[in-house]
Amino acid sequence: MDPLRAQQLAAELEVDMMADMYNRMTQACHRKCVPPHYKDAELSKGESVCLDRCVAKYLEVHERMGKKLTELSLQDEELIKRMQQGSGTA
Repeated sequence: MDPLRAQQLAAELEVDMMADMYNRMTQACHRKCVPPHYKDAELSKGESVCLDRCVAKYLEVHERMGKKLTELSLQDEELIKRMQQGSGTA
């Protein structure tokens, strides 16, 4: 696969993953913070604060997980390189 096509696929995958994360976050925070039966057309102060905190926590956890997965991926790549160098294949 040529590098340009690989880059395009990676970008598409990233967009799909971000859309999925947004949808999950929206559903989770809505379930947690907004009662199923609406009383007012606007969010209450408590609901707004809950949603703000929920979104902030969700994004923080998502960022931490992304960093950890990147770190683990880099460690795996390094281990594979060392294994290949040790066995004489590259």
